[in-house]
Amino acid sequence: MDYKKVKTETTTVTRKKSDFYNKTGNIYRSVSILSKRTNQISLEMKEELDRKISEFATPSDNLEEIFENREQIEIARYYERLSKATLIAIHEFLNDEIYFRYPEIEVKDNVEK
Repeated sequence: MDYKKVKTETTTVTRKKSDFYNKTGNIYRSVSILSKRTNQISLEMKEELDRKISEFATPSDNLEEIFENREQIEIARYYERLSKATLIAIHEFLNDEIYFRYPEIEVKDNVEK
């Protein structure tokens, strides 16, 4: 997913607890889903940032040869301005863009049949 195109808040916003409760019927399940999705998003963003910055890496790690690379700084600033992974996950959750299921409930239903 392209997180640069997600239109969500860039700052913290007060939300209704009932919005999260109504999605799953349990606030703790909602928080768990958000936590897992946030971790996925942040890992993807970190890997993408690492790939872009590694393009500018120098072959030697000599401290004398390290210098300020303008492109690396611009890339890092761009990623700092993006919405945080938590805000993106909340946006996706509230707009029904996250697929989730309850395997423990499915197993229980299959055993009873």
